[in-house]
Amino acid sequence: MQRIFSGIQPTGVPHLGNYLGAVRNWVALQKNHDCLYCVVDLHAITAAHDHRTLAAQTRDLAASLIACGIDPEKHILFNQSAVHAHVRLGWIFTCVARMGWLNRMTQFKDKAGKDRENVSTGLFTYPNLMAADILAYHATRVPVGDDQKQHIELANDIRAKFNHDFETDFFPEIEPLILGPAARVMSLRDGAKKMSKSDASDQSRINLTDDAETIALKIKRAKTDAEPLPSEPAGLEARPEARNLVGIYAALQDTDHTGVLREHGGKGFGAFKDSLAALVVEKLAPIASETRRLLGDPGHVDAILRDGAARAAAIADPIVTEAERLVGFLRP
Repeated sequence: MQRIFSGIQPTGVPHLGNYLGAVRNWVALQKNHDCLYCVVDLHAITAAHDHRTLAAQTRDLAASLIACGIDPEKHILFNQSAVHAHVRLGWIFTCVARMGWLNRMTQFKDKAGKDRENVSTGLFTYPNLMAADILAYHATRVPVGDDQKQHIELANDIRAKFNHDFETDFFPEIEPLILGPAARVMSLRDGAKKMSKSDASDQSRINLTDDAETIALKIKRAKTDAEPLPSEPAGLEARPEARNLVGIYAALQDTDHTGVLREHGGKGFGAFKDSLAALVVEKLAPIASETRRLLGDPGHVDAILRDGAARAAAIADPIVTEAERLVGFLRP
């Protein structure tokens, strides 16, 4: 089976966008792939973070992933900083990548904004570490959103230059996988912005640990417009908030916009939001319950991560050691 690698930052409680855009697909990919799923805590420190809560956030995220259906026995779940091969290969790739390549990365420009002279160098070079995350395992497929495709292109550029510079074909080509409906779930407060853990307003997202009352209230308050739902998907054009809510419903129901509007077209948002809230609660309540159960025994979650890190290192260490040999490092 082809090997898949993907990671998620422990920067807060996972939300509905993480679930529909990534984690649900990760669960499905376990059927036909050899999967490594990583809580990327090294990436989390490229921006300001609370060092007092990072470990707890890492554990919380791991518990949520298991509750969503990630199987840490058949596959591998671990936190990035526990496998030193990532940093070893990341430094090599930082020396292989070119400044011009990194200067073209649109996500850095978006995140740094006008303050680019004051952001950390880690934020600028983190795509090199992302390439190392994948290639340390010779992973060939990475499930990503559209906004991450450029990082996979850069990883392939780094791979190609390494292979060229050191006269080898050691690192394989990486294929981005764009999977599933609702790959870009938008904010409940602004249909033009992605749902995000970093948004200052908790009302902008539905957290996987929200209770039924909180979910219903957030959906009731979600921004919409004055028109009823259209009967055809074309009627959602220029209506980003309506399109977002219909897209969430479609993804949770495993249907499409046409199917949702066949049932709810012509209705006002009050009735539709009631149906959507009931559906979200139905799908997320078991995840929230299982997350709470797992976090009731934090030592058990930590043990899962330790075991995952040991199994991940068993794969990555020989690969990175060979990469170091190809670079020319002395290995007594």
